[in-house]
Amino acid sequence: MAALEWSDALALDLPLMDDTHREFVDLLAQVEQADDATVVQRWQELVDHTEHHFGQEDAWMVATRFASGNCHTTQHKVVLQVMREGIVRAEQGDLQPIRIMTGELAQWFPQHAQMMDASLALHLRRVGFDPATGVVHAPDALPAELIQGCGSTHSCVDHPEKEHAEAA
Repeated sequence: MAALEWSDALALDLPLMDDTHREFVDLLAQVEQADDATVVQRWQELVDHTEHHFGQEDAWMVATRFASGNCHTTQHKVVLQVMREGIVRAEQGDLQPIRIMTGELAQWFPQHAQMMDASLALHLRRVGFDPATGVVHAPDALPAELIQGCGSTHSCVDHPEKEHAEAA
């Protein structure tokens, strides 16, 4: 049994997002079950899928006024960077990082989907965004300003001086 299996708890009522997430879960299980001879190929397939998956969500955020400096996009960048490092280490003959990251991703993904992606899916439904066509059917529902940060009124990534001033 895989460390992460698709369940209704991961479904976000946005078919294209749910299909992409189901594919991620399936590819992750394939990596987990792969032997040493095929694990790098399976990992590369997961990385390729994840690049597309995250790129798709990032594009949706841009199209609906989420800013590129938001926490969701930042998480995507960090996770992809770590996944790519797994390829580098595997090319050097060290498969252990891929094995470890597979388990870590199985723990991380449900939290990411149920928090970050659920919030995005709700936002996309509110603005009537069609992920298949990129059309916003309720443009009046788009936020007046870019959505940044992690739910606060500003992004500490975009304005680090505010973070330090508020901490003082």
